[in-house]
Amino acid sequence: MPYRRFGRTGLQVSEVSFGAWGIGGTAYGALDRAESLRALARAEEIGCNLVDTAMIYGDSELVLGEFLRGRRSRWIVATKYSYQPAGMAATLEQQLSHLGTDVIDFYQLHWQPPQQPYERFYDELYRLKKAGKVRFVGLSLYTPRDIDYVIDRTMLDGVQVRFSLLDPDPFLLRMDRLRQSGLAVLIRSVLKEGFLTGKFRRDATFPDPNDERHSWSAARIARTVDAAERFRFLEADAGSMLRAAAAYPLSFPEVSTVLLGIKTSAQADVNIGQIPGARLSTASLRRVAAVQDELDAGDRRSFKGLLKRQHRRT
Repeated sequence: MPYRRFGRTGLQVSEVSFGAWGIGGTAYGALDRAESLRALARAEEIGCNLVDTAMIYGDSELVLGEFLRGRRSRWIVATKYSYQPAGMAATLEQQLSHLGTDVIDFYQLHWQPPQQPYERFYDELYRLKKAGKVRFVGLSLYTPRDIDYVIDRTMLDGVQVRFSLLDPDPFLLRMDRLRQSGLAVLIRSVLKEGFLTGKFRRDATFPDPNDERHSWSAARIARTVDAAERFRFLEADAGSMLRAAAAYPLSFPEVSTVLLGIKTSAQADVNIGQIPGARLSTASLRRVAAVQDELDAGDRRSFKGLLKRQHRRT
């Protein structure tokens, strides 16, 4: 397992990390607690050392708390404040209890604060850090404007952002700024909810109202399937679409770690065991850029210049 710098924190993090939403039992089907524990143990054996969760992920924090007994020092624990009515400090105390620990390694606002003044939420984060309740603080964000706000106005240690073959922005649009800022960068949604690995057909439906794809139109689902197929050429370079999809963000040194959802030990073997070290060739990255141009996947205006600078450094 290769390890990368976690921004300026001094931590070294496995380049593939354990996304713990699935082991909470509220998404991706029913929870088998024993199998969840085996999945975490297998991830640890492979070399994974960061797990990302949240209180709103069902029983995820409780499962982690059971798993971490006697092995807390081996893991970087990341969780989130999702604007629970109890407030940040009271919510954090509950999370510390769930996780069976006295400190959270990386505590994040789950998304850009939903109301003014934003500063109040950041100030609370900093107070919790100063009090020693959390070691480092961050934000899960969505837009280039979010990134600009964080870099210009906050003292955060890291950010979490989506980045995939089908969602190259906002990461690529702010890659230079992220690198210069020294922030840790956690990448989520690299598989585009399974579309990039060929999990769904054009006529797929999502009946679960808790699934964010539930509201997608049939046309949008079909378009997403068709767009994902345009990247199928990467299998020859990477060996599989799973490995190719994860290799894409890992080809950028600004990325600290890629989060992959894990629910079973078999998934840990595949999602964590087969990904470390995966990178796309320069030729493949150029072809990816061309396909993204054709798909208009994000704001492509500055991408070619970014790619050129990227490969002067690597």
